[in-house]
Amino acid sequence: MRAFLLASSLAAVAVALIGLALTLGAGVSARDAEELIAQAEALYDRWDGEGFDFAAYEGKLRRAIALWEAALPLIPEEEVQTRAHVLNRLSQAYFELAEGYLTSREEEDRAYGKGKDYALESLRLDPEFTRIEEREGFRAALRSAGDVEAIFWYGNNLGKWLNYHYGVALTGGTGDVLAAFERSVELDERYLAGGPHRALAGFLAQVPSFLGGSRKRAKPHFERSIQLGPDYLENYVNYADYYAKPEREWELFCSLLRTALEKAQDPAVMAKWPFYNTLALRRAQALWNYRYRGERVCGG
Repeated sequence: MRAFLLASSLAAVAVALIGLALTLGAGVSARDAEELIAQAEALYDRWDGEGFDFAAYEGKLRRAIALWEAALPLIPEEEVQTRAHVLNRLSQAYFELAEGYLTSREEEDRAYGKGKDYALESLRLDPEFTRIEEREGFRAALRSAGDVEAIFWYGNNLGKWLNYHYGVALTGGTGDVLAAFERSVELDERYLAGGPHRALAGFLAQVPSFLGGSRKRAKPHFERSIQLGPDYLENYVNYADYYAKPEREWELFCSLLRTALEKAQDPAVMAKWPFYNTLALRRAQALWNYRYRGERVCGG
């Protein structure tokens, strides 16, 4: 059992950090925020030269989240770029905490919800976003957003959060996810090793057709993500899991997994994306043993 839970631990650390900042002087300043942000960035750094320990990284990730949350109210309102950076970091970090370490539905729901809300707050820092949202609606604003990080992590967190909120999914939530991913592709298809294509492909392949899904439409996005991120193992694993497996294209399924497993043998490949490649490797290993009608579909 982990030593502490998400809500209580992060809140306690955040309160302590804010209290410490307040005791250092009569007030708080941008410098206080800068110091907290710098500490968070150092903890969040997965390429610090010390090697990546997936299990140990959970503690660093939690502490980084607490530091960013402590810094956020200290950032002057006019420092929009800094505020957006911290909000985007929090959105990504909560997503990663849920994907990598949380196990209960309640914790996952809460983390994805926080990630979603932080990204939305970042998007609304742009006056043009809020203007379009007021005049033309939220989805129109999503389709015009200009910050690829904010919109990408909004879509990812929202998509996961909808798994716990089916009513919202059925009444427009999935449409917002689709809009976010399509806009991400338009803004920067190379972000996070083909992330926008990877996310859009995963959405199209998994969502029912009446909510906008289509495996046929997903396939070229899976392929493009591999072209853009050949060392990002999730690109292969998602293609195998979400397209080849349901389509029963077993030769493609096994080829994609074999490539991912072979690439994972290269320490340089794993070091490029240590957190995500570790997660993808675990999935690839599990899928390699997949059985269809009692028979393994891939060789031993």
